[in-house]
Amino acid sequence: MPKALITGITGQDGSYLAEFLLEKGYMVVGMVRRTSTVNFSRIQHFQDRITLVSGDLLDQGSLISILSEHRPDEVYNLAAQSFVPASWKQPVFTGEVTGLGVTRILEAIRTTDPSIRFYQASSSEMFGKVREVPQTEKTPFYPRSPYGVAKVYGHWITVNYRESYGLHATSGILFNHTSPRRGLEFVLRKITNGVARIKLGLDDELRLGNLDSARDIGFAGDYVRAMWMMLQQPAPDEYVIATGESRSIREMCEEAFGYLDMDWQKYVKQDPRFMRPAEVDILVGDASKARQILGWEPTVTFREMVQMMVDNDLKLIRREYGMD
Repeated sequence: MPKALITGITGQDGSYLAEFLLEKGYMVVGMVRRTSTVNFSRIQHFQDRITLVSGDLLDQGSLISILSEHRPDEVYNLAAQSFVPASWKQPVFTGEVTGLGVTRILEAIRTTDPSIRFYQASSSEMFGKVREVPQTEKTPFYPRSPYGVAKVYGHWITVNYRESYGLHATSGILFNHTSPRRGLEFVLRKITNGVARIKLGLDDELRLGNLDSARDIGFAGDYVRAMWMMLQQPAPDEYVIATGESRSIREMCEEAFGYLDMDWQKYVKQDPRFMRPAEVDILVGDASKARQILGWEPTVTFREMVQMMVDNDLKLIRREYGMD
């Protein structure tokens, strides 16, 4: 039975990946930080089937101890300070976790068991002020946030350890992906939750930032499948994972409000507080390499994903307020 270690298992991607690996017959070990505010809600429906261990990307010793004790075949590094706007307020912490944290876990693998296959969660935010459209594995990086800068470091240190030490270390350059499990601070979840609250009479407006900002956005459940496919390849590499379609915040609003027969323009207000200091205007990825080599394709459409998220938020809010 193969064994995988997932950092960031309590997050959106970690929870979907853990479910996927369990279905594949894996033993799953999840690393969580020892803190009083850990949220296990995303994994509680299968928590009894996994092993949770305490560790931190800021603590090299904890990473070595986990690898030495549990001896995983694969490590998926999904832990990060992953909310882009917060990275301007916490740039040093973002660099320590999202950037240097990758070095710590790679070094732990190198010294403990170099045969471990490693997946690094790279990000489309590395492209930032894009040099070409669509973006591919060869597109130069121009990050526009401390988060994007930290992800570029994590990406290149993964390449460096692969080339320096022969590690099976792969980076997935994942474009935006979301789901009903996404945190409320992320824009599409903020929109679907806002739509549900307005529909149920709890709010009368939704405040957002730049409505023209556009992202290539897919379903998280599809994207974690790509992570696993990458580590099954004979040789490590980089892969862009994307839908190839870009959606503006305005289009996201139109789809979510339209699903409930509402006119988004009556409710959405632009708020300067949600504008970024440096904006990424448009991101759209070319996943041709992943299609050709991995055989990966997205299975959930943008419309299906939005409707799934609106339905879920309606259900959650009705339950919270006793409206069932």
